[in-house]
Amino acid sequence: MRIAAAVEYDGRTFCGFQSQPSGCGVQDALERAVSAIAGDAVRVTAAGRTDAGVHATSQIVHFDAPAERPVSAWVRGVNAHLPGTAAMLWAQPVDDDFHARFAAQRRRYSYLLLNRPERPGLNAGRVGWYHRPLDVSAMRESAEVLLGTHDFSAFRAAECQAKSPVKTLAQLDIVVASSLLRFDFVADAFLHHMIRNIVGALVYVGSARQPRSWVGAVLAGRDRARGAPTFAADGLYFAGADYDQRFALPATRRDVILAVV
Repeated sequence: MRIAAAVEYDGRTFCGFQSQPSGCGVQDALERAVSAIAGDAVRVTAAGRTDAGVHATSQIVHFDAPAERPVSAWVRGVNAHLPGTAAMLWAQPVDDDFHARFAAQRRRYSYLLLNRPERPGLNAGRVGWYHRPLDVSAMRESAEVLLGTHDFSAFRAAECQAKSPVKTLAQLDIVVASSLLRFDFVADAFLHHMIRNIVGALVYVGSARQPRSWVGAVLAGRDRARGAPTFAADGLYFAGADYDQRFALPATRRDVILAVV
């Protein structure tokens, strides 16, 4: 029986989603917990692999259970075996053709950026930070050139393993609540460090270190060396994925809530 599920986690306590020999990945924690309920070894597949320090409000996963269990067991039982910084939100049986990664039509991320002179204290590790005032209007204008289908090599990490740098960015919104900015990204897929590199570039524009036209020039140049430094992982959240309605899944995305800090 194939089970789809949604999981939230605090990325600071893991070394990324992907399984590691040391067992420090979110995948490792999930597989240990699911296997304990299943009574046998179980592999877990995710919609997207997050880096160390990156959080998730709705990471979508699937696994093939070797035994039938009530849905409550897959949620409450698994949560009883997970560390306190991760939790399964829902679980549901699905057809065998559902695949958390390959069936995902679009993926959603948000980046939270604290924009004030003082570094974060209460939300340390949960938000990125920039200490000088930012021109959000300039950042929004610069972001428009990134929408659509492009070669995003200029925003790709050197160690990125994606077969193609061409991705389709369907949404890039910047929402403001007092000193907190939220960058919302929706795309068919993302390159390694793509979001954090885009945020870094937009901050360069917002702080007047570069003109509004600069982001477009960087995109067209396809040269990572011409871009801004990669922003911290702290403020990045995997916020969900979109799937065909025929799978009849519960809500597969959860917004990162803005809070005045």
